[in-house]
Amino acid sequence: MQSIFKIASHIKASWAQQRDDAPIEHILIDSRKLIFPVSSLFFALSSSRRNGMLFIEELYAKGVRNFVVQQTPEASATKYPAANILLVKDVLQSLHLLSAWHRNQFLLPVIGITGSNGKTIVKEWLYQLLQSDYNIVRSPKSYNSQIGVPLSVWQINQQHTLGIFEAGISQPDEMQKLEKMIAPAIGIFTNIGDAHSEGFLNIRQKINEKLQLFIRSNVLIYGADNLELNETIINFAFKIKDKTPLELFTWGTKEATNLQIISIEKKAGNSIITANYIDKTTVGQQSTTHQQPQIINIPFTDDASIENAINCWCVLLYLKVNEATIAARMKQLRTVEMRLELKKGINNCSVINDSYSADINSLNIALDFLAQQQQHPNRTLVLSDILQSGKNSQELYTSIAALLQQKKINRFIGIGPEISKQQAAFNDIKQTVFFNSVADLKQQFHTLHFFNESILLKGARVFEFEQISHLLEEKAHQTVLEINLSSITHNLKKYQQLLNPTVKLMAMVKAFSYGSGSFEIANLLQFHKVDYLAVAFADEGVELRKAGISLPIMVMSPEEVTFDVIVQYNLEPELYSFTVLQMFHQYLTTAGIEYYPVHIKLDTGMHRLGFEQSDMAQLKKYLTQFTRLKIQTVFSHLVGSDNPLLDDFTKEQATIFNECCQQLQQIISYPFIKHLSNTSAIMRHGNLQYDMVRLGIGLYGVDSNSNMQAQLLNVTTLKTSVAQIRIVKAGESVGYNRSGMVTKDTKVATVRIGYADGYPRILGNGNGKMWVQGKLAPIIGNICMDMTMLDVTGIDIEEGDAVTVFGKDLPVQDVAKWAHTITYEILAGISQRVKRVYFEE
Repeated sequence: MQSIFKIASHIKASWAQQRDDAPIEHILIDSRKLIFPVSSLFFALSSSRRNGMLFIEELYAKGVRNFVVQQTPEASATKYPAANILLVKDVLQSLHLLSAWHRNQFLLPVIGITGSNGKTIVKEWLYQLLQSDYNIVRSPKSYNSQIGVPLSVWQINQQHTLGIFEAGISQPDEMQKLEKMIAPAIGIFTNIGDAHSEGFLNIRQKINEKLQLFIRSNVLIYGADNLELNETIINFAFKIKDKTPLELFTWGTKEATNLQIISIEKKAGNSIITANYIDKTTVGQQSTTHQQPQIINIPFTDDASIENAINCWCVLLYLKVNEATIAARMKQLRTVEMRLELKKGINNCSVINDSYSADINSLNIALDFLAQQQQHPNRTLVLSDILQSGKNSQELYTSIAALLQQKKINRFIGIGPEISKQQAAFNDIKQTVFFNSVADLKQQFHTLHFFNESILLKGARVFEFEQISHLLEEKAHQTVLEINLSSITHNLKKYQQLLNPTVKLMAMVKAFSYGSGSFEIANLLQFHKVDYLAVAFADEGVELRKAGISLPIMVMSPEEVTFDVIVQYNLEPELYSFTVLQMFHQYLTTAGIEYYPVHIKLDTGMHRLGFEQSDMAQLKKYLTQFTRLKIQTVFSHLVGSDNPLLDDFTKEQATIFNECCQQLQQIISYPFIKHLSNTSAIMRHGNLQYDMVRLGIGLYGVDSNSNMQAQLLNVTTLKTSVAQIRIVKAGESVGYNRSGMVTKDTKVATVRIGYADGYPRILGNGNGKMWVQGKLAPIIGNICMDMTMLDVTGIDIEEGDAVTVFGKDLPVQDVAKWAHTITYEILAGISQRVKRVYFEE
């Protein structure tokens, strides 16, 4: 904890407004994540889309009194009389200065990790392997950016004896800033690849930039089999040897490495790795070398996990952990769950499963995710003992109880002997119950009465919270559609970066958000402050309102029978014809409503819905008379914004749109929002952004422009599982009508998906394929209502194994192409009987 006066000095700030000195314990950059107002310092970071200054008024009202800004807020003495306001040239740079100064207050050893892939896994595995020996502070999740690193480093306190922080960069000159904050003594370079390469001239430049993290390190651990990586690191170590001698601790298949990998044997879900360890020790002036054969057994067989485990192995060897301890701990390595899962639960509940770890940092992240969920009136947290926090139990659980009150937790269920001893700390929460073990909770499960609530499961691994998850989750079809909420956020930001600063964004969530979900997607978009949502029909909007969505919602196909619910739930209808216009105004007149927001749809060439240019005179006449209509937006839809051959027609549409808007503005006395661009136009026709754009399929990871597609992340993964495997003899057939004749003995897997799940029947008989154990397996025979058969000859697969219908490895665009349709139809067609699982990485 530091005082605001000391902080002002260390970040080289001047005082825009100085009041009482205050202790600062928490750094805040996101107004939505405020927990402890009195002890928080808000850094008003700004980007092309968000100005941090705009949140000062909201935060001051909530009790925050300390701010770092680049310009003095208007009328600050009047509006924020008790605030300390620090004025700096660059808010982000000041955050870095504060973090670097804080880091320098502590002498603990720090492990710094960089590379293209595996950073977070290596960090979490090192935590698993070393937590018995050290009180460890580490980056939450993958906080490795210019903002994530300072927030991670700020966590260091006197109780910690080891730090593990990861660092990622996307362009030159970033790593030098991160190095000042992390200052690692031990470095790990996981690997080098193509991830985030667009900011660099070539791989060698990228390696050299990442190596700046280790400019003051004592040792650097890396795999030396990559020749370019090895050569670049050796040159780097030679250049800095006069400043800081850097020891290189290498592993690989060559004899010159410190840990020479002799063999890797994969079997039954485990990998046995045998190596020779060259232990170099120096006593006085004499240096000796010992060669020791070593073996570890890890519960993984994929190459990435093996590489990550070897990096961790090298760290343990460098730290002189004995061979038997290393072998025992490596055997116990656990999968690092990189995501929070949101699933449908029993009795109209939503279940958030984050039951792989329990610590303060990940609890904060999970509670933020819980706060996004507005679909239920109550929020419940099930929490286990938090192990090895470095705090005494009373201090730890008192702070957690305060956190839960801030997050408005209605019910708290504590599990474990330590948390049960601290029941008094949670007295201010409305409902509490405690159990010494998960077994005790299971015995009393029938008394807990879970109903219409959002439930967060947060447990240390040893408590095996998956047992609780199984009790709470609604049992469903084994075919699931996984929706990556982090990818949606990523895609949203990619499009926002293309927008002019004042341009608003309407997100299309019609048709069950292109098959991805309803309130689950809308909750996320509301959290990230999109400006508008659009649905096709009123009942979709009603569902969102009932789930707590407060954003403005445009209904694109209003019907007269739904006018009452549109008004009741504050939905905004699209008016596209004189008939609908007259009917809705008459409804408002009859209901005695003086003013109601509506949207005017123009037809500029689609010829689907909307007022044409020839209708403008009559439309102006009606709008002049119908004063109860408040025109929120005027918009139209582009016919071929994705097609270069139709660019001239797109320009014609824009010309017609401009002329119609000018005519309407003549009789509308207030400004209205204009929008024309859909997903593909956002990148291809940046001059047509107007006041707002409509983002649809791009949000879900699909864009017809190859340059934009390369920047998007996959959102939806449709998975099923193998029900049965059999060998079909040559001359026999598979499926209805004997359409799947086989000419040789064929291994056939029957998987649990069919046309009733929305999988197109046209994909049968070899037209479609599924991704099975890294290979494409063709469909054999006709697709059935609930099942599909695959030719898996030559593929090592067992009954119960997962099969990907579409996803990252098999893009949904390919499936649509095979089905002679468009991506929209495939995504929107996935049946509601297919279970949706939402997760955030």
